[in-house]
Amino acid sequence: MAKKKDKINPAQLFDDYYSDIWKDRWPLLKEALLEEKNSQVSIEETNPPYWLDEASLLTATLLPVTKGSTVLDMCAAPGGKSLVLAKATGKEGFLTANDRSPERRERLRKVLYSLSPDIRPEIRITGFNAESWGLYEKEAYDYILLDAPCSSERHVLNDEKYLAQWSPNRPKRLAISQYAMLSSALMAVKEGGYILYSTCSINPGENEEVIEKLFKRHKEEVEEAESFPSWALKRKYGGMVLPDEHSGKGPMYFCLLRKIKNEE
Repeated sequence: MAKKKDKINPAQLFDDYYSDIWKDRWPLLKEALLEEKNSQVSIEETNPPYWLDEASLLTATLLPVTKGSTVLDMCAAPGGKSLVLAKATGKEGFLTANDRSPERRERLRKVLYSLSPDIRPEIRITGFNAESWGLYEKEAYDYILLDAPCSSERHVLNDEKYLAQWSPNRPKRLAISQYAMLSSALMAVKEGGYILYSTCSINPGENEEVIEKLFKRHKEEVEEAESFPSWALKRKYGGMVLPDEHSGKGPMYFCLLRKIKNEE
């Protein structure tokens, strides 16, 4: 009679998986991820003030949005980064804020319309599939933020229900979706326009490896922006804010991309 296999403990599987990625750094990083966040900052131009992680605020400001521009936030809810973009483009601009979940869209609507009317741009809130966006609105936006759905390891570690459901297949599935969204963003942004790709994951497969795949397949169309902020850790592509090195902020990965102009 075959011996019954022991059931794998998801928490141990998670620990082994990220220990393999982060090596000796993992215990300190894990400890920081388990600590309660104490790095919240507010956007004062909303009523009531909107609070978000400082790493999220800093990351959103990397997209060099100008007054009066057209901006797309592809996965916008709950809306903190959308507020930063709305402030930057101002009353003369146009912001499309997208999220597929009806419940999250309702929250997003409340957040965006809490911004003072004196500085609020024209806003369109949508519920489309970000993976196919570029097929329908080609080269329509000056700036795009793709804050992609991700493994969100900090949330998983702090919630027994989600930790019990975790498996190594989840980051793989997410990376496929993230790349599809990023390819779609490249189609939707104008030549010379910018895409900011971000996640709150610590998994390279969802971060710089997604960017690397885009460069390999579209090397004549896109490049990484030259400027890099002093407050982040440099990665092969883009950068990171990690709670064990940044006083509890993050985690947050980002990479600012620019669509190359066709000179012909």
